Amino acid sequence: MPPEYLLIDISNSYTKIAPASREATGRVWRRRTAELTKRDFAAMARPGQKIVLSSVVPAKGRLAQAAFAGHPLVTVGPKVNLGAGIDYPRPASIGADRLANAAAARQLYGAPAVVVDFGTAVTFDILSPEGNYIGGVIAPGLEAMTDYLFQRTALLPRIKPAEPASAIGKSTRKAMLAGAVYGYRGLVREILAEIRRELGVRRGLHIVSTGGYAKLIAAGLPEIKLVHPNLTLEGLRIIGNLNFPHHS
Repeated sequence: MPPEYLLIDISNSYTKIAPASREATGRVWRRRTAELTKRDFAAMARPGQKIVLSSVVPAKGRLAQAAFAGHPLVTVGPKVNLGAGIDYPRPASIGADRLANAAAARQLYGAPAVVVDFGTAVTFDILSPEGNYIGGVIAPGLEAMTDYLFQRTALLPRIKPAEPASAIGKSTRKAMLAGAVYGYRGLVREILAEIRRELGVRRGLHIVSTGGYAKLIAAGLPEIKLVHPNLTLEGLRIIGNLNFPHHS
């Protein structure tokens, strides 16, 4: 028997795919989103598998939906059961990955909570003390900042973000690393402080980070004690449990 679910998270740069049971998510693999075709999607699923799909790339999302027409399918959006409420003016404008993150945070950690997702953009998604999705923050991703310097200047190199040896760089590359990582931690710290202030929560706020640079950035931020690399996929598994009938 194949695993009950196939979880698919279509993001701007990469698509993450994982099989899952009701209890656990399996091994994750990644494909470049731009390269995926309808045939690629169709080849991912086994007969009878239930698909849980999150997409922030509409054209690829439609391709995937067409490819999985013969499978039970849940496409994440504000009308599916997330296990969390939504208190937001235009729920349809919330990214599906952000809803999946909210579902995971609510079930795995509780509320109030903030999910910091380090992707192409860094997003902050907030659950109120009542467990409702109430909004978020969107800022440029870490690579977007470093790539911008490379693309818009004649002499600055492209760098891969990593922990700086010092705040005072002794080379152009080291100076850029310090600016990127320490500067980015400052951005994240300030946004979290403002979110905490507006929520009026001094203690008991669950802050969890996910995404490509979560571990690097969280390592220097005592505010972030929880790092879950595949939180979005865990959210898809949880949404699958909430929206597909369970036959014991």
